[in-house]
Amino acid sequence: MSDLTMRPATADDLADIVALLADDPLGAARESPGDLAPYRAAFAAVAADPQQHLVVAERAGRTVGTLQLTVVPGLSRQGASRALVEAVRVHGDERGSGLGSELIGWAVAEARRLGCRLVQLTSDASRTDAHRFYERLGFTASHVGFKLTL
Repeated sequence: MSDLTMRPATADDLADIVALLADDPLGAARESPGDLAPYRAAFAAVAADPQQHLVVAERAGRTVGTLQLTVVPGLSRQGASRALVEAVRVHGDERGSGLGSELIGWAVAEARRLGCRLVQLTSDASRTDAHRFYERLGFTASHVGFKLTL
């Protein structure tokens, strides 16, 4: 994928990122790409936090993917930092192209570069195709996750 560019997201990318987040059945039910107001403050907070790495993937000047990598310092595992991968999205017409593997490969390499000793992610229980994808990349479904909506 030599024509792919990974770069930090900017405020100018916000509409494209939110459109990617909304481009599946789960995202369509919870995202509002027509109203960017609630996303602007969130983007500013992410951009201001040095532990957050929100990136976009571009091909031919077009945003085709995104993910957020969060570095979490911790005491467990002998004081190891871990990287949390969130909001991995690939544009609909790029699915199956290898772009998802490129995005995750970037996240793992960046986590190593940042000194993390573990990369973890969650995936909605209904996303069985995504689960198979992550397992093919070497991730293990080792834990059960819980969420509480506030």
